[in-house]
Amino acid sequence: MNFTTRLRRRALSTVLLAIACASTAQAQGTASPAAAPIRIGMIEGLSGPFANTGEAVYRNLVWATERVNARGGVKLPGGHRPLQIERFDSKGQTEEALSALRSAIDRDITVVTQGNSSAAASGLIDAINKHNERDPARQVLFLNYSAVDPVLTNQNCSYWHFRFDAHADMRMTALMNVLRDDKDLKQIYLIGQDYSFGQSVLREARSQLAAKRPDVKIVGDELHPMARVKDFAPYAAKIKASGAQAVLTGNWGNDLTLLVKAAREAGFEGSFYTFYGNALGAPAAIGDAGIGKVIAVADWFPNVLTKESEAFYQSFRQRFPNPADDYVHMRMQLMVESLAQAIERAGSVKAAAVAAQLEKAEVQLAGQTARMRAADHQFQQPLAVAVMDRQGAPGVKFDVEGSGYGFRVIRQLSPQQAEQAHSCTMQRP
Repeated sequence: MNFTTRLRRRALSTVLLAIACASTAQAQGTASPAAAPIRIGMIEGLSGPFANTGEAVYRNLVWATERVNARGGVKLPGGHRPLQIERFDSKGQTEEALSALRSAIDRDITVVTQGNSSAAASGLIDAINKHNERDPARQVLFLNYSAVDPVLTNQNCSYWHFRFDAHADMRMTALMNVLRDDKDLKQIYLIGQDYSFGQSVLREARSQLAAKRPDVKIVGDELHPMARVKDFAPYAAKIKASGAQAVLTGNWGNDLTLLVKAAREAGFEGSFYTFYGNALGAPAAIGDAGIGKVIAVADWFPNVLTKESEAFYQSFRQRFPNPADDYVHMRMQLMVESLAQAIERAGSVKAAAVAAQLEKAEVQLAGQTARMRAADHQFQQPLAVAVMDRQGAPGVKFDVEGSGYGFRVIRQLSPQQAEQAHSCTMQRP
C-alpha cells in the first residue's frame, strides 16, 4: 500500500470517526457540529511533472494537522474540532487550479491553500476576491505556503490572502548576503523558468547584483519554458561556454534537478546559488560536484542544530521514514499552527472572523518564532543560507533524501533582518 493510499485511508478514518461522534451526539440529544472536521482544501499539482512537489506539500500539511489533532483539535465554543486536508489536483495548471477552487467552494470549504506556482496563486487571489464580494455568506481564505512572486503581497495584496513563505526578493537578499562575500566570483549566469516567479527572480538578481556586486559580470540571462524542457544539455553547454563561475536560479522541482544534472554532465564546475537546491532530487543529481558549491536559501534547514530543531526533524523522519519523503517545511507547520490559533481566537470558522485574527498571528515551533505582518499579510520569519556538503562533515549531521549529502548552515537572518518594506495598500472589507 503506497503512501498516498495510507493517507487517504487515514483521512477516511477521521471522517468516519467524526460521523460516529455526530451520530452518538444526536442519539443523546446533544449538539453534533462540534465533531465535524474543519476542512482545508489543498489545491496543488498532484499529477504531471511537478507531482513530487505536490505530494511533499501533502505530507507536510497532513503532519501539521496530525499534531494539532493529537492535542485535541481546534478549540471552539461548541467543542474541539479536528483539522482535515482535502486534496484537489490542479495538474500544475492555473485553469485547473481555478476549477479546483470552485469545487472546494461547492463543498463548503472556507480555507484553501496552494503554493507551487505564483501564476496559479495570482489567479486564485483574483477569483477569491471576486467570489467573496459576490457571495459574502461563503467567503474563503487563501493560505499561500510557496508562491513567492513579490507582487502577491505588494501591488496585488488582498485581505483574503496570507503568504507564509518569504517572497523572492527576501530570499534573494539572503542569498546576496553570501554571494557578496565571494570575492573570487567575477562572472555569473542567470537562468529561470519563464513565468511570473522566474521573471521576478532574475529581475531582482540583476538589481541586487548591480547594487551589491557591480564588479560581477552577468554572462548569461535567460528564461526557459516551465515544466516542458526534458533535456537541459543545450542550456548547460551555454553555461559552460560562457565562462560563468556561478549560476543563479530560482528553478524548482524537475526543472532544477534536470538543470543541475545537465550542468554536472557538461563539466560545469562552478557554484549554484539556488532558492530550492536542497532537496527533491537535486543533491543526489549533483553528487560530489556540489560539495561547497550548491547554495540554497530557506526558512529552515534540518542542520539548524539546536535541540528543538533536531527533535522536530527526527519526529518528521519517524513519521515518514522513506528517504524519498524527506522534505519537511517549517513554514507549512507554522502556517497550520497560525490557522489553528486564529480560529481559536476568533471562536469561529467564518473566513472574515478568522482573517481578522490571522493578521495578528504569532507562533512558535521547534525554536522558530514567526508572526504575520498585518499591513500586507506577509509572514515574518527567520531565513537561513546553507551550502551542500557530505553527511558527517562538521555541521552536517543530517543528509537529504538518503543521498549522503546535506546542507551546512552558513548564514542566518533573524525575522527583523529578513524583513523588507512593502507597497501594499490593503483594502479591508
